[in-house]
Amino acid sequence: MDETLSRQIDAFIEENKDRILWDMTRLVGVPSVEGPAEEDAPFGPGPRKALDMALTIARELELGTEDLDHKIGYAYVGGKGEKYLATICHVDVVPIGNGWNTDPWTLTEREGYLIGRGIVDDKGPAVITLYALKFLQEHGGALRYPVRAILGANEETGMQDVKRYNETEPAPLFCFSPDAEFPLINGEKGIVHGRIRSLCKMEKIVDIKGGAAYNAVPDKAEVWIQAGAVPAQEGLDIEEARFGVWHITAHGIGGHAASPQGTVSAIGVLEDYLIENHLLSEAEEEFLRFAVKVPHASDGSLLGVDADDGLFSPLTVVSGMIWGEDDRLVQTLDFRFPTNTSAACIQEILQRQAEGIAVIEMDEGKAPFYKDPNEKELKACMDAFREVTGSEKKPFTIGGGTYARSFPNAVGFGPEHMDRVRPAFVGPIHGANEAGHFGELLEALKVYIAALINLEELDF
Repeated sequence: MDETLSRQIDAFIEENKDRILWDMTRLVGVPSVEGPAEEDAPFGPGPRKALDMALTIARELELGTEDLDHKIGYAYVGGKGEKYLATICHVDVVPIGNGWNTDPWTLTEREGYLIGRGIVDDKGPAVITLYALKFLQEHGGALRYPVRAILGANEETGMQDVKRYNETEPAPLFCFSPDAEFPLINGEKGIVHGRIRSLCKMEKIVDIKGGAAYNAVPDKAEVWIQAGAVPAQEGLDIEEARFGVWHITAHGIGGHAASPQGTVSAIGVLEDYLIENHLLSEAEEEFLRFAVKVPHASDGSLLGVDADDGLFSPLTVVSGMIWGEDDRLVQTLDFRFPTNTSAACIQEILQRQAEGIAVIEMDEGKAPFYKDPNEKELKACMDAFREVTGSEKKPFTIGGGTYARSFPNAVGFGPEHMDRVRPAFVGPIHGANEAGHFGELLEALKVYIAALINLEELDF
């Protein structure tokens, strides 16, 4: 990148940074957890309102916009030709959970960090992609390829948004998703969700619930049980709800299912307590002894499904939720797996182990994907990252699932820097006090502008 272009981008960012912050504040301020479908709101009113807000911001920037059935939309520059480049972000978020020190829907600044649900995953990046297009509109001249900033509303809970996009829109020549980490994600593990459903009926357990999403380690779980008395334990909240029924609440440390290291599952804490104190029926305890193997070993080793192919990091599994349904216990599964296993293989092994205890239900999974880091598009992105940051870090693979796997030629590209030390008040994505450094988000904007300019120069 020549010095003139670098100064031009810096001047653009300096001129617009206050407006960028305001637009991030507006978008984070829209609660956008998935809810029951309503007319003209297929993923609930929250995601619809957030998509509307993002497209409003795009129009205020004088970008072209399209809304596809309120499931997904996009802003664009250079027209809507069939051969185009794209970014893709999402404006839906996971539930807020517990443990916040601020209002999660009010963007709060502290020591240069912005705190709020979705500021990193993925509303902040969504805003900066719109400003990347604005720069191209103002300074890019005649674009060789049109550019779209795609904005989804169902990434966290099924990616039905991008399915809608692919029904009518041609695939981009190349797309990067700012819903990951820097420097660049050139591969993603397979992902499959499932459930462990007990064969036994709930006897001592009156009700149980914990967590809010498949893909988040829960920070709270609670149970109501019939018992004469229950022992106190540090870290648990215990109260008699009514005569002979006790309400027990366990707390943990939440986080993303793709990176469970450092988290503490509240479901596991609760199950350990119930098992160790023999507070359940024999059948209920047998079920929990099987189910607790998930939070006890996130590598799947206690379940016999651990796997490592040397290309990706090893398999991980978490249980994001537990509940009672039709007098049965249900605990969820979120597997992130490498290339040397599969969803079908995992289910077969689990069902053998759960014989007589539970039924293992598995949803349709997503296979792993991998791209050669020497491909021209990846090199164009990496060149931009190195020019802007001076870093020599190399592309790597992840356990998370981004939109990249939904297109034939796409990668995850920033904006997080997972190797940087953060203050204690900075929480993770999917956890309490989610936070991102505003300066780093602005730096990511420069990276994305430079990457799009590099990509414009390629022959496709």
